[in-house]
Amino acid sequence: MAINLQKGQRINLTKENGTALTQACVGINWGAIEKKGFFGTKKEAVDLDGSCILYDSNKNATEVIYFGNLKSKNGSVKHSGDDLTGDVDGDDGLDNEVITVDFSQLDANVEHVAMVLNSYRGQDFGTIPFASIRIYEGTPTNVREVFAKYDIANDASFKGHVAMVMGVFYKRNGEWKFNAIGDPTADRKLEETIKTVQQKYL
Repeated sequence: MAINLQKGQRINLTKENGTALTQACVGINWGAIEKKGFFGTKKEAVDLDGSCILYDSNKNATEVIYFGNLKSKNGSVKHSGDDLTGDVDGDDGLDNEVITVDFSQLDANVEHVAMVLNSYRGQDFGTIPFASIRIYEGTPTNVREVFAKYDIANDASFKGHVAMVMGVFYKRNGEWKFNAIGDPTADRKLEETIKTVQQKYL
């Protein structure tokens, strides 16, 4: 059974059978904006960018996996690629971007794996009809078990923002856990969000 995460909720990455989740996908799904005009409704493409930042024990960012760098150096983190539009024909239930993390292959010095979302064109989160993330076991094309879901669209606090921290995986006593943050930030660019995570969420 998937957990509907709330802001600040922390969960153990343990599957229903009691074993630890060693590989997880973070999928992001969103829709294009509908704009009503004199000649009817138009769809405006939405370019959201999911990114993954790896931090060491000193809270230094060691690698950033995003649309311009789709794989970490050792292959432990992979990005499915840049989606420039979002769902233009309504919610198809599929993820527009997927970031896959293999915790067993991460470099030993990595202690935090942050997931952030930035609106590339500066489109306000409050105008996007739907947007959500889900954490699941499997691959981008084979969802085996949805571990957790987190709705980021139905929250008035995102209105007026174009960047957010989705959540942070963190290592405690050799075990990985997840902190569902879900906070909008004042950042405009990914570089700023990387620093915000470093200063506030690690």
